[in-house]
Amino acid sequence: MTPRTPYRGFRRKLILALDVGTTYSGISYAVLDPGQVPEIKPVTRFPAHEHISGASKIPTIIYYDREGQVRAVGAEATKEGIFETAEDEGWVKAEWFKLHLRPVNATNDTQQQVIAQEIPPLPVGRTVTQVVADFLAYLVYCAEEYIKDTHANGPDLWASVCGDMDFVLSHPNGWEGAQQAQMRRAAVIGGLIPDTQVGQSRLSFVTEGEASLHFTIQNGLPEAVTKKGDGVVVVDAGGGTVDISAYGRTQNGGRETTFEEIAPPQCHFHGSVFVTIHAGVYLENFLKESAFQDDIEHIQRCFDKTTKPRFRNSSEQQFIKFGSTRDNDPSCNIRFGQLKLEGSEVASFFEPSVRCIVNGVLEQRRQAHRPVTHVVLVGGFAASDWLFARVLEALRPHGMLVVRPENHVNKAVSDGAISFYLDHFVNSRVSKLTYGNFCHIPFVETDPEHRSRMNQVFTSLSGYRRISDVFDIILPKNVQVSELKEFRKPYFRESERRIDFQKATFVVWGYRGAIEKPRWRDVDAPFFTEICTIEVDLSALTLQPMRSERGMIFFRLDYEIVLLFGLTEFKALIAYRENGVEKRSQAKILYDNS
Repeated sequence: MTPRTPYRGFRRKLILALDVGTTYSGISYAVLDPGQVPEIKPVTRFPAHEHISGASKIPTIIYYDREGQVRAVGAEATKEGIFETAEDEGWVKAEWFKLHLRPVNATNDTQQQVIAQEIPPLPVGRTVTQVVADFLAYLVYCAEEYIKDTHANGPDLWASVCGDMDFVLSHPNGWEGAQQAQMRRAAVIGGLIPDTQVGQSRLSFVTEGEASLHFTIQNGLPEAVTKKGDGVVVVDAGGGTVDISAYGRTQNGGRETTFEEIAPPQCHFHGSVFVTIHAGVYLENFLKESAFQDDIEHIQRCFDKTTKPRFRNSSEQQFIKFGSTRDNDPSCNIRFGQLKLEGSEVASFFEPSVRCIVNGVLEQRRQAHRPVTHVVLVGGFAASDWLFARVLEALRPHGMLVVRPENHVNKAVSDGAISFYLDHFVNSRVSKLTYGNFCHIPFVETDPEHRSRMNQVFTSLSGYRRISDVFDIILPKNVQVSELKEFRKPYFRESERRIDFQKATFVVWGYRGAIEKPRWRDVDAPFFTEICTIEVDLSALTLQPMRSERGMIFFRLDYEIVLLFGLTEFKALIAYRENGVEKRSQAKILYDNS
């Protein structure tokens, strides 16, 4: 790998990467000193976790009191006595709240129903943005305390950088602009950045798949990938999601290390919490109407903490230790406070996640722009020996080699997010859906598809027959996009009133279905989703009145929608010409629920 270069800035700077996971969260950072080569470091000590050496993550949990004030977060929310205090004081626990940010669309309706039923509700009166804001603020506090305690002149170091820190927030591959907008808002509410243009520039995003690639580059990417240029699938198996991405080293002829995404990234809700959910469903049925029916939630938690991570062999019986020696019921396989399960039963809890990973990897290989030979498994769920063994076994017949980095796979995302900021190894990405715009085109009398939609035919102000609700593709799915490449298409609008163009809105749409070249809004309609709305102030634009053949006065705006997809954040703007010179809008991009 290309050695990291010394920091070329003129003053010290701190970069914080905050990995808010579904079940566990971590922090990594780098202090940038002028002339020094930056070093990625994890935060390994947290409040109420001081006794655990090298603990690089804390539980993603917050307790709120009845007034909505934060009372305990992270490891503090799991220490002895906190459950009893919460019960006595009427505190409410927020956990798995990251899944409330998930995008909802027609492609994952069944999964959405399962998630909606199983994830705990948010505390009354608090939005997911507010809860994420509280947690981000706590992570920054933990980073501050750690840096102050572990660095020479730590308090002075923190004081010198705290007002101008840069942040990198990671998120699942499936999160899009709407979820990034909510996370941006949470960063402002949590006090990480001010809500100004300069403040917003200090916050960047990276997908968990790309962050994991950066981690694996630094921690033992297979030689066939780094030297021969073979494709590699990176699987980030976390608490809530499984993010699957494929990359290959670019053949640029130089010594510089750069990679390109070679297939549309995937995001599946099959992380480790769903193993626990499947166990809970089994326990609900197995212990129904038994003396232990009220203990099911506690037994499920015990399974999550001990039985699940230790599971290695489906032919051996497994035990969930949840009670004392006085807890016995042979009819429920409970003896001396332990519930006995067949290993094959426990294996069945894992199987949906195993199938998801195997099928996802094979689909990545099918869609990849080059041959794929290796799979790298990272993330907290990747630490499961059973999961690793099953994936390895299933992919071996397909000629794919599965590996796990030796270093801590559970901090791959936070460490990789810092590497993304410093090293920026990926220079092109693949579009994961088809982007476009609904428009109207000239009506063609001889076209049967046009004639079948006569209710969409109209006469424009300029006097021409046109047909509406036509999907015009700006960028197809599964196209490699360099970071700086623009995709643009020309359109026009007509109106009898000049005032209609003062504040104009333009919608960018996405198609998530199976049709390669979607054309009509009424075909596969549920799979068209609104990506964002671009709001533009055109009050200063000079538009000359035009006269139609029928003598009607109207105004016409010719414009182009310009999209940039190559960055980890989607960007859109409107371009138009004034006096022969192209102007670009200072566009305000709006998202639903943001």
